[in-house]
Amino acid sequence: MSPDISKGLTVVRQQIDELETLEKQTLQDLNTIAGAERIAKWKEHTVSLITNTVGPLEGQAFARIQQGPSFTNDLVEEFVDLVECYRSPLIILAKRLASIPPTKS
Repeated sequence: MSPDISKGLTVVRQQIDELETLEKQTLQDLNTIAGAERIAKWKEHTVSLITNTVGPLEGQAFARIQQGPSFTNDLVEEFVDLVECYRSPLIILAKRLASIPPTKS
């Protein structure tokens, strides 16, 4: 795996960890409004990191992700859905980066 791909994979995994930390903190505090605000800041930072380490196309794709409509009227469930709408694409991206064969130098 080339250093650039390795760095990108490290960044993506780190962002997954940060997202999960935000989720745990929010569910512990039971303050989904503050949690959603933290997720919005995290997303902005993550778009920048992905753009710089993985590539502009992947950064733009991640920036376009939006949570779908929710009809539960359960703020905790809606927050968990928000986290999942970002976690799933990051996991897919990490798997894709990990499967890229090493390049010969």
